[in-house]
Amino acid sequence: MALLRCRRDPCGFICLILTYFSVFYADYVVIQYVLIPAYSGSIWCTLHGSVFNVILLLLLVCHSKAVFSDPGMVPLPETAIDFSDLRSQSSRVNDRGCEGWTVCSRCETYRPPRAHHCRVCQRCIRRMDHHCPWINNCVGELNQKYFVQFLFYTGMASLYSMALVVSAWVWRIRSERDGENGGEDVPSKHLIVAHYIILLVESILFGVFVLVIFYDQLVSIITDETPIEQMRNRLMKDRPNSGQSVHTTHTRKPKLALLREVFGRGSVLCWLLPFQSSPPATGGISYSPVPDYDV
Repeated sequence: MALLRCRRDPCGFICLILTYFSVFYADYVVIQYVLIPAYSGSIWCTLHGSVFNVILLLLLVCHSKAVFSDPGMVPLPETAIDFSDLRSQSSRVNDRGCEGWTVCSRCETYRPPRAHHCRVCQRCIRRMDHHCPWINNCVGELNQKYFVQFLFYTGMASLYSMALVVSAWVWRIRSERDGENGGEDVPSKHLIVAHYIILLVESILFGVFVLVIFYDQLVSIITDETPIEQMRNRLMKDRPNSGQSVHTTHTRKPKLALLREVFGRGSVLCWLLPFQSSPPATGGISYSPVPDYDV
């Protein structure tokens, strides 16, 4: 499935390569040009290197889980479905509590409430948030946890690398002022400064970028409203003489319960680990692609 997505979305494939290149480049610069020159022979070199690489390892694991995990694709029916019953039995559908189910003309199947069609993945995704090129996958009901974790560890790595670069730069300025690095050749200095600047720019750009998305994700979770639903409700509210009231098709829940649906029902510390969380309370992982209509 991941290979098919790469073929369908070249932008996603490029973003994947850029993500892994940026991570390994940051690790290379931090170890080779920051920690070893500034903290050589000190326990701080081992400590900072270990902590930074643990953060990068968690970042890569969360990213891989978000890339290769099923975001919540609506299963396709094995045989073609006659949709005429949905029109003729609309009143009976509501009586049986199946309101919110819709028909996707592209997938040619029923989809549960809050599911939307992704044009890149060419499938309907349960509680679809958006299609993210940085993971070359949709962010949906079953992989949103890994995506948020990826954002969290990317932000941590960006802040950590910025702090290390600034501290190493200050150390280098003081050492040159005291005449300790007088034997260092000029091209090496220029190369080190270039790596420092590139890593700082990379850290700032990625840090600000993931901070904004991380905030949007948390707001989307605690308000129990995906960006697609927010846009739909905003359009309904701004549409003049629509004659329709804006309403949600799901019940509001406490914020902690909504967070536990995404990150799991275990300890809060487990929310930071890329493990499979307990299934969401709304529908579980497996269900029939055809609602329980009385045809």
